[in-house]
Amino acid sequence: MIVRVVLPTHLRTLARVTSSVELEVSEPVTQKSVLDSLEAAYPMLRGTVRDPATKMRRPFIRFYVFDQDFSDEPLDSPLPAEVAAGKELFRIVGAMAGG
Repeated sequence: MIVRVVLPTHLRTLARVTSSVELEVSEPVTQKSVLDSLEAAYPMLRGTVRDPATKMRRPFIRFYVFDQDFSDEPLDSPLPAEVAAGKELFRIVGAMAGG
């Protein structure tokens, strides 16, 4: 399956890409399989989106599909079929905090 992933600007710069990336992801297409493929294709991103030891999402990183926050969904839950078919984007967003 080909999944299209949009990265935040700072990760696009690190990965040396200018737009969304297309990744070959094995089924089932889950957050985990997408992130595994992303880190395999762009090793410089290892440790930036998720902790290298625990493989859990880093704080202030969020995942969106259909403008819905998928960040707290189980990593092994299948993503919507539209993502697996490359019709819908999987967005990685750097969240902001302030006070």
